[in-house]
Amino acid sequence: MVTGARQVGKTTFLQHLNKERRTYVTLDDPLILSLAKEDPALFMQRFPPPVLIDEIQYAVELLPHIKMAVDRNREAGQFWLTGSQQFHLMMGVSESLAGRVGVVHLLGLSRKEITGHGFDSSPFLPTDENISSTRAEGKLTLKELYRLIWRGSFPAIALDDDMDRDLFYSSYVQTYLQRDIRDLARVGDEMAFLRFLRAAAARTGQLLNLAELARDADVAPNTAKTWLSILQVSGIAYLLEPYHTNVTKRLVKTPKLYFLDTGLCAYLTEWSSPETLEAGAMSGAILETWIVAELLKSYWHNGRRAPFYFYRDKDQKEIDLIIVQDGTVYPLEFKKTASPSKDDVRHFRVLDKLNMPIGSGGVICLAEQSLPLTQTTRSIPVDTI
Repeated sequence: MVTGARQVGKTTFLQHLNKERRTYVTLDDPLILSLAKEDPALFMQRFPPPVLIDEIQYAVELLPHIKMAVDRNREAGQFWLTGSQQFHLMMGVSESLAGRVGVVHLLGLSRKEITGHGFDSSPFLPTDENISSTRAEGKLTLKELYRLIWRGSFPAIALDDDMDRDLFYSSYVQTYLQRDIRDLARVGDEMAFLRFLRAAAARTGQLLNLAELARDADVAPNTAKTWLSILQVSGIAYLLEPYHTNVTKRLVKTPKLYFLDTGLCAYLTEWSSPETLEAGAMSGAILETWIVAELLKSYWHNGRRAPFYFYRDKDQKEIDLIIVQDGTVYPLEFKKTASPSKDDVRHFRVLDKLNMPIGSGGVICLAEQSLPLTQTTRSIPVDTI
């Protein structure tokens, strides 16, 4: 099961792997969708495995029949499914495929995929070996970086410089409003939802404040909470949870909000060019958003859960990202600077109170090369992720 936002390339990806060995069925076709919903048993007879079923969220009635088919024949890979909403949150799923399905969350293309340097098969960790071995060929200039951020990572626009960026995102938002929102919730006022979408985009990289978000969109707080869950379900937004344990009660428990595609985020917040985005008020937040999305890709595209958190306590000591792997904490800061200093990692000391091993860490920034900052931290050029 491959899930992700619309237009990230789920179907193209599976068809590329398929090499025409299995039947392809899309539930975007009204006639096929009608058959799947009204007579799923006949659908299964008409399209026997191996089969690729596109947009499975439209006909969750098929899932119990898929389960029965898999239980009868335990051969792996009979059914390939795609969905524009995360599987475990799909509305109307009455029969879980737990233990029978592998779920991969697909995001847009990573920078290395866009530039043709291939996919890195190991999830990112800020270790010396990882940083030295993953550096892509060619340095990334400030101008190139913000152009990458401004255009975004949807394959249709990332791989085609001639594609009109504004036209693409305008159509994307309209399709998203008319299809996913209609299916996920009975949103009576599409314009109110669009205001909410813009307000959420303007808060990427910030602590989530639902009351402020609701006020800016002119909706009730409960409505804002529901709509935010829709952004998560449809692969538009990601909530980074804070790390907290029973060891200390002074930690903030509010998540941070990130958009998963910086191009869509920049379009919604109406930055007209990469240059105005780089020089504008959102410059640092959108860079942080892009870095988080790139790091997520290294985990999700390997079929791994991203053990990502951020640290913030009531003394305003904050660490942008901590990766907790095998009981070890790897701290990271994100800075729009080419000259990071020891001062940028001063808050890493607060992690000692967690009573956990602290691994290597660093500052992901615009530096041209990776250099030590302290004994356990270093600068990490943004083109190594």
